[in-house]
Order: sequence, then C-alpha cells, then structure tokens
Amino acid sequence: MQKVSFGINMTIDGYCGHDQQGIVADDELHEYFAGLMQESGVEIFGRNIYNLMYPYWHEVAVNQSESEAVNKFASAYDAKPKIVFSTTLKSVEWNNTTLKHSNLREEILKLKDQPGKGISIGSLNIASQVAQWDLIDEYYFVVHPVIAGKGPRLFEAGGEHLLKLVNSKAFGSGAVALHYTK
Repeated sequence: MQKVSFGINMTIDGYCGHDQQGIVADDELHEYFAGLMQESGVEIFGRNIYNLMYPYWHEVAVNQSESEAVNKFASAYDAKPKIVFSTTLKSVEWNNTTLKHSNLREEILKLKDQPGKGISIGSLNIASQVAQWDLIDEYYFVVHPVIAGKGPRLFEAGGEHLLKLVNSKAFGSGAVALHYTK
C-alpha cells in the first residue's frame, strides 16, 4: 500500500498562495523539495498547478538555465510521472503526464492499493479534498517567516486532523520544514 503525502510552502498565518511576498524559493528549499520528490512515484495536482508549473519547469529542466539546485529540482519534477485532475482541460502536453476527469477519491484509493514509492499531492485544492477523506498519511509544511494577511489558506474547508511531528528542519532563510504523520 502506497502512502499519500502532501507538501506545501506557507506563511506563518497559514496562507499558501504561490504569489506570497517574502517566501524565498532559494537553493536550499529546492534541494529539500527535490529530496521529497525522490520518495514518491507520482505527483498529483489540478489544472491551476499544471498551468503554473508547465511549461516553466519543463523548460528549466531541458535548458538547465538556473542554479545547480534549481536545475536538479526541475529535472526531478520534469521526469516524475504526473496526474492532473481537471474537468476543464482537454489535453496535457507535459511529458509523463496523464489527464484524469474521473472521481478523485476513487482514483486516490486505487493508487493507494497499488505497489509503488508513494503518492505526492502538489495542489492545495486537491489536498483539501483528500484530507477531508482522511487519505493523507504524511504532511510536509514549510513555514516561512512571513505574515501575508491574505490569499488561499491551508484547508479552509475545515476538518480536524490530529498529527504527530516526525521531524523538523530550519533553513538559512528562517523557514522551518515540519514533517507530520497521522
């Protein structure tokens, strides 16, 4: 049985938008997330994240146009099998990417029952739904020293989740990575 994990950058006040000022996506952070990617066999996200990530990360992977750490992250992300859940997308162009229009819960349950390295969720909206079904086994929150005051919040839909801290790591930027399990 595969584990489902969810990792995200967030501010101290719980905002998770990709446009949050003050969130530093430096080499150390890219190395951290590249390491997490090695622990999963498939990345799951929705249309918004697909449109945010592609073609940017694919182009960085192909051109190796950033720092060594960012290029390594881009290459790992580009090579990772990906599943995009969307009711509006008609097709996807990114290599190793499958488009699904079917029931998210059913697909997650099917994937969990298959052998493999693990399932990583890279979308706040998808993670919120999967968390409500109590199907996320591990959480990786990188909390940045920023008070944003606005934007999408972590799990706005609610639901109680009691978690156990497995470990933590402080970054030079002042961000702290927190790894939790159920």
